[in-house]
Amino acid sequence: MTNFPLILLLEINRSKLIFSVIKNNEQNDFNTIYTSEAQSKGIENSRISDYDKVFNIIKENIFKIEKRFNYTFKNVVLILDDFDFTFVNLSGYKKLNGSQMLRENIIYILNTLKSYVVQNETKKNIIHIFNSKYCLDGKEIENLPIGLFGEFYSHELSFILLNKNDYKNLEKILEKCNLKITKTILKSFIEGTCTIERNDNLETFFQIQINKNSSNIFYFENCSLKYEQKFNFGSEIVINDIEKVTSIKRETINRFLKKTSFKKDFGDDDLIEEEFFNSENFRKIKKKLIYEIARMRIKEISEILLTHNVNILNYLNNTKVNFLNFGDKSQCEPFKDLYLSNFALSNKIQTKEIEKIPNEFFNQKTGRIVHFGWNKEAIPVTKQRKSLLARLFDTIFS
Repeated sequence: MTNFPLILLLEINRSKLIFSVIKNNEQNDFNTIYTSEAQSKGIENSRISDYDKVFNIIKENIFKIEKRFNYTFKNVVLILDDFDFTFVNLSGYKKLNGSQMLRENIIYILNTLKSYVVQNETKKNIIHIFNSKYCLDGKEIENLPIGLFGEFYSHELSFILLNKNDYKNLEKILEKCNLKITKTILKSFIEGTCTIERNDNLETFFQIQINKNSSNIFYFENCSLKYEQKFNFGSEIVINDIEKVTSIKRETINRFLKKTSFKKDFGDDDLIEEEFFNSENFRKIKKKLIYEIARMRIKEISEILLTHNVNILNYLNNTKVNFLNFGDKSQCEPFKDLYLSNFALSNKIQTKEIEKIPNEFFNQKTGRIVHFGWNKEAIPVTKQRKSLLARLFDTIFS
């Protein structure tokens, strides 16, 4: 038994379930003291396809963790990645006419926008709400302008929604395991906050992940997650193209890529060395051809994810930095310069490679957000009606 409460984290992503236990101490360090993984059987196409399979996997792992720590968990923090989320960005307004901005004005805007989303997205649950932008008299400001005087105020909120049935299935499974969901968090939100902390508190950026068979891009603006999109292709598609055009075996291609430094100025006489053709007949394949195949496909990848993506065109002029993470180093490293240059929008945006976020740092950030919140997360407050007795006391003592 521990003197400090243990916090259980459950991450559900494309390929696995990750169970982590973090421990809070007097310094609020949120240290990771346990992590285990299990295959995400019963989850297909971004939703639960087999209720019993998912339940049994979670139940078995929770039992194992509780036995290990001699500790009964009542709550769980849910971190979701492989689900379909909806992103909605709305703005509310208040005419001030020279009067002072009050807290009640902002609460009204937040509740009004939230009510609009709830009424129009009846089949979805709100997972996150972020304060993405504040403008007073046409000028964007960093903090809520409570107490300031002005003529016109606008407030932008970013909503992240999850299908109600997907959430109910997860909720019921965890309830059967005697666990209550204390907070549901989008994984990319945590990743973005980690990137902010590791890059001098940079507030606005794109972050792109290139895995072997999948990719995703998300956008942070003013420390608020505003959009994310996933794609069912990754770096493997480049290797597929090379294999198809050259008709040489994948093993030969991989051996060649592993030991070759790629550059755009290959000459016509630069051929793939015979030493790489271990199990097939040597063929005269130009290195320049391999480079051009990769260049064209990577250019197309950058266009689909970023430069020609109609879902994010409005955000391209707002940022000067892209962060690029290669989930499959072996296939991306030979073409790293091609990836970096194509995602730089003709040098208009600086593109930086970032490493995978360490599990310890990711969990620590999660613990802090659960415990302290995030400065850009909005929690709309519904004004409660006072009872007759409460109003009587207010009258007497005011």
